[in-house]
Amino acid sequence: MKKLPLVLLLTCSTMLIACSGEKINAHSDKTAYRSVKMIKNRLQPEIRVEYEMSFWMIRDANKDDAAFLAAVDGKKAVEIIGMGKEIYQKRKTEGFAEYQQYKTWEEMMAKYDRDRLDQGKSKSDIKEKISDPTSGNRDVIYSM
Repeated sequence: MKKLPLVLLLTCSTMLIACSGEKINAHSDKTAYRSVKMIKNRLQPEIRVEYEMSFWMIRDANKDDAAFLAAVDGKKAVEIIGMGKEIYQKRKTEGFAEYQQYKTWEEMMAKYDRDRLDQGKSKSDIKEKISDPTSGNRDVIYSM
């Protein structure tokens, strides 16, 4: 009976440590990048690119390593995406050339999603898919 409180304490401690994986651990560059990768792999596919782009926007906005690590330490995915949106809006109003081609954050993320899907494909495959509206239905099903 005296061991039961100890076992409960160890179990609770283990659970707390295991559940803390949803926040970025930015004690060093290495741990920050490792945390971001683990969190990204656990996210829903719809927001992975948005999360990753936001993280790199924060990195680009904070050139100093200490400032960058302080900015992302202990942040959840939703907070990182929010920070990315703020940086996008700030840079867009300041006239940042790369962001002027997009009307909204969502439009920019949609473009990056398409780019991510097209990675590894040849340019001729991508052009053919865009120019041929029936390219999505090229399967032939035979009934036997």
